[in-house]
Amino acid sequence: MRTPLRPGSLTLRNAQVMDRAGSFAPGCDVTVRDGLIETVTPAAAVTAGESLDLTGLWLMPGIVDCHAHLACFEEDTLRYLTMTTSRWALECAGSAARLLDQGVTFVRDPCGADAGVRDGIHAGLVPGPTTQVAVSALSQTGGHGDGHLPGAGLEVSNGFLMHEYPGRPPYLADGVVDVRRAVRLIARAGADWIKICTTGGLLSPGHDHPDVPEFGADEIEAIVREATRAGKPVMSHAYGGSGLTDAVIAGVRSIEHGARLTEEQAALMARRGTFLVPTLSVLHELVRLRDAGAVSAAVAAKVAEVEPLIGEAVRIARAAGVPIALGTDLTEQRGNLAEIAYLHRAGLTPEEALLAATANGAELCGQAEVRGRLEPGLVADAIVLAADPSDPDVFLESRNVVGVIQGGRVHRWSAEPERRTRP
Repeated sequence: MRTPLRPGSLTLRNAQVMDRAGSFAPGCDVTVRDGLIETVTPAAAVTAGESLDLTGLWLMPGIVDCHAHLACFEEDTLRYLTMTTSRWALECAGSAARLLDQGVTFVRDPCGADAGVRDGIHAGLVPGPTTQVAVSALSQTGGHGDGHLPGAGLEVSNGFLMHEYPGRPPYLADGVVDVRRAVRLIARAGADWIKICTTGGLLSPGHDHPDVPEFGADEIEAIVREATRAGKPVMSHAYGGSGLTDAVIAGVRSIEHGARLTEEQAALMARRGTFLVPTLSVLHELVRLRDAGAVSAAVAAKVAEVEPLIGEAVRIARAAGVPIALGTDLTEQRGNLAEIAYLHRAGLTPEEALLAATANGAELCGQAEVRGRLEPGLVADAIVLAADPSDPDVFLESRNVVGVIQGGRVHRWSAEPERRTRP
């Protein structure tokens, strides 16, 4: 069994260090003590304790993925239906480990993983990012979260993301009274966030569509009000239309996907301080799966409608001043950092894309005073790059990440062995 992190001291020497503007300052030493950054100073010749020589390397904060499903590791619903709960939990642990190996040191799981998965990671039972969970994705009956299998007559969540286990909170609710109780049950299950679906989606069965609103405005308002009373922020799966607008007006903290975002909606989000998490990675992945014939005809038709819009929401949101945070929505937790390159290609400057992947995500998740920047007093989560991240395409190649540091301890190091020294 792994023990919880109990880091000592570590010096990251002569690095090119990312600052709060998303640029890199050369020749810096970053000293770490007890898991926190102690100093960021010009490089010095003498260090004490364990150290890493980062000459010619780049150091930036650990990646914050605000939309990654630890429990989304199968595309075959039948595999989920025949999977034991113990196997499901271990697969979630595998997803968490793959995220951390890439350099994702903080993740917000928008449904699937429960509080036990989160707490097991935090206890050091398995390696993984610091995790926040929504547990369930709350949906109306027949909405995006409803994966009802009519042939078998089984009630299951969309994609069977929310495995059946004792005490699992609801994922379907209808009407103001029902949604209020559902929020209370999800909060009781230990959720950090409340996730709702206010439009249809792409991978869900043919009974819903990304253009169609889900939940009435009164239901969304009741959900946000009840969540606020419980101290839980709300994220909304929404592609566009009135379902997106209703969610922003009700006070959700972030819009997930938002591919059909309009300029008017972006202006509203900017006024409200609502974040956009555009999840470009999953849209590119769905196009690839469609082209490979790996999705149903219904899903392929919906993907074809959204494909010309990929990245447009980022351009619209940026022009309006909407805060943007990185999220991938990938199924296997591989290649998550490519989202930085996709954000840049969609219109963010390199600096903006790097901040979307770090400080912005930390702010969205209520962690702005804890992590997301390389500054004294913050958690020492970082990644080391062998290529200049001012060209975000370096994140398309996983080999460019040569070091991962979590809580002041070296989780992974693949640069030259002689660069690492101990006292």
